[in-house]
Amino acid sequence: MDSESRQSLIVEYARARGRVDVLGLADELQVAAETIRRDLRALAERRLLRRVHGGAIPLESAAFESSLEYRSRVDLAQKHRIAAAAVEQLHGAETVYLDEGFTPRLIAEKLAERELTVVTASLLAAEVLADSPGITVLLLGGRMRGRTLATVDHWALRMLGELTIDLAFLGTNGVSVEYGLTTPDPAVAAVKGAAVARSRRRVLVAADSKFGMSSFCRFAEIADFETLITGTELSAAEARRYEALGPTVIRA
Repeated sequence: MDSESRQSLIVEYARARGRVDVLGLADELQVAAETIRRDLRALAERRLLRRVHGGAIPLESAAFESSLEYRSRVDLAQKHRIAAAAVEQLHGAETVYLDEGFTPRLIAEKLAERELTVVTASLLAAEVLADSPGITVLLLGGRMRGRTLATVDHWALRMLGELTIDLAFLGTNGVSVEYGLTTPDPAVAAVKGAAVARSRRRVLVAADSKFGMSSFCRFAEIADFETLITGTELSAAEARRYEALGPTVIRA
């Protein structure tokens, strides 16, 4: 097998499995471990994979987006800390936007005992809050994306366009100093961008692995947010780079 075919197969395995290991790939593909390490370095340079200890994980792109099932297993302890820190940012907000994704679902769990109106594109967040007596849920209509169980397209945008929201909790597939906040799907970017535009205050919730990453469609600038909440896994030095652009960075 030539290197191009082997590397394509490695990317396929990483996207299907969520992670690949050097020794496992070497055995599976019948090549030396050093050959796999070279392949992983090449794929990391092409921003298809990110190297981690002993292997690599897939990076999201216009052609690939991780599933909710995968997101529910990765950085889980960090995401719980982020969600707990996020609800401390309400500061009297009465209307809240919850983005699609797993971390906003965790935020929904922590909002369940509050008295709020929650606007969301996420079926998962809406389900969590459905039986909460103090929560009024406004679920955006539109086409449902099976990968994220969230709604997009013009119905969702039309509903958002008629609202003014106190506080939006937004996630992202990538956030970088150079490219701002990005996501692979233009339809998702449009909904996220509309939520940014219709909210008075905006808080980003993102695991450290999203920092320094970029994807296909930009939906906001870092300066659009008053607070970025991530984990202590993001270094203090890296946090200062983002704070220099305006928002407060909370490392939970």
